[in-house]
Amino acid sequence: MANRFPWRFYLLALAVIVFLALLPLISVWLATSLADWHNCQLDEGSVHACMIAGADWGEALYAMALMGWLMLASIPLGGGAVLVWLIMLIIHWLAWRRHTRLPQG
Repeated sequence: MANRFPWRFYLLALAVIVFLALLPLISVWLATSLADWHNCQLDEGSVHACMIAGADWGEALYAMALMGWLMLASIPLGGGAVLVWLIMLIIHWLAWRRHTRLPQG
């Protein structure tokens, strides 16, 4: 029986690449959602007090919202990483297919 192609590894690697590329977007979404849910002001101009569960989360939400600027780098780098991932997948799959078709013996 021939070895199976490691699709799970490649899918996991793709998921990690996409997650890391979108992490700044997730941070902004989470900060905005938390601020909205707790009726807090959130902008890039300055830190505003935001009381959540008895603690001021204003600085943390401000920092999370500013992480959105990292998208300027993470999205293009993630796109490049996906292209490298795709090229590696194709090369590996073609080599695996050629190897599995050769007669053993």
